[in-house]
Amino acid sequence: MRGKLMFITGLAAGFVLGSRAGREKYEEIRANAKKVWENPTVQEAAGVAQAQATKLYSESKDKLQSTKLGEKLQTSSSDSQPLSSSNSTTSGSTV
Repeated sequence: MRGKLMFITGLAAGFVLGSRAGREKYEEIRANAKKVWENPTVQEAAGVAQAQATKLYSESKDKLQSTKLGEKLQTSSSDSQPLSSSNSTTSGSTV
């Protein structure tokens, strides 16, 4: 019984000390990551990467729309209009 009690006490002490050290290390890593992210060079690189991704997306979208699959997708998406937009155009036109 005494051995179990000592083991549990040691386990609890290790957990408390480890969690404090773990939290401090976590905060240190978090602070360093924030410093890196706020670095102007990193921000510039992120902006360039975002611009390139946007450009590639637009080019890919244009290429897809010019294929038969793209035409089929465009036709099927225009056939299924949202309910709210079809109601607003119908109710607005009075003969």
